[in-house]
Amino acid sequence: MDKTLLEIIVCPVCHGKLSYLKDSQRLLCRFDRLSYLIDDGIPVLLADKAESLTAEQVDDLS
Repeated sequence: MDKTLLEIIVCPVCHGKLSYLKDSQRLLCRFDRLSYLIDDGIPVLLADKAESLTAEQVDDLS
């Protein structure tokens, strides 16, 4: 994932910063507890395609 791209993309729901999860190829919004898939290097930043996570799952990914 391009570092410059990671600095400018934000969560489409809250417009907050996203964390890159290299192992699972996902972007994580800790505030909304949403996980966005990265498909062939392209972040899928659609709220309806995001995976909802529990607080415990977010803590485990940190």
